[in-house]
Amino acid sequence: MTEQNTAGQNTAGQDAASQNAADQDGPVITQRGLWFEEFEVGATYRHAPGRTMTEADNTWFTAVTMNTQALHLDAHFAESEPFGERLVNSMFTLATLVGLSVSQLTQGTIVGNLGFSEVAFPKPVFHGDTLYAETKILDKRLSRSRPGEGIISLEHIGRNQNGDVVARAVRKTMVFTQDHAQDA
Repeated sequence: MTEQNTAGQNTAGQDAASQNAADQDGPVITQRGLWFEEFEVGATYRHAPGRTMTEADNTWFTAVTMNTQALHLDAHFAESEPFGERLVNSMFTLATLVGLSVSQLTQGTIVGNLGFSEVAFPKPVFHGDTLYAETKILDKRLSRSRPGEGIISLEHIGRNQNGDVVARAVRKTMVFTQDHAQDA
């Protein structure tokens, strides 16, 4: 039998870590997101570190998602367009914006994403820009149909290294309550 971590969950990958942790002095703390009860409406979380968007990232993401938009891939073409250079794929920006919040908010506590109600890109992101993210908790409620789970409304805001807002997204996600940790 293996020990359970402080979040109340134990996966196969954590078995070896649990074995080694038993040899440690003091508590064993596993990084996790927040349980439903820990989300506070009105709170803003600033996520660190930021993520510098590279040409390689943008080209890979654009190619792997089959988005052949020349604004992302063709430097010569992009020079003649309004911004004068290639733009980072906005879907990569959105995915990174949400991803920057995971370790602090939903790692191991999420049931699943329910959807996005708003997505905006007020300014472009260019190769070499660094994306910084923050998340405001807009609302929360217990699920009426799924005991032990709750719905959280989040507003993700992405800023570049100059503090300009380059992305904004409102999403709803379902997370476990603390009861899930005790049952696991």
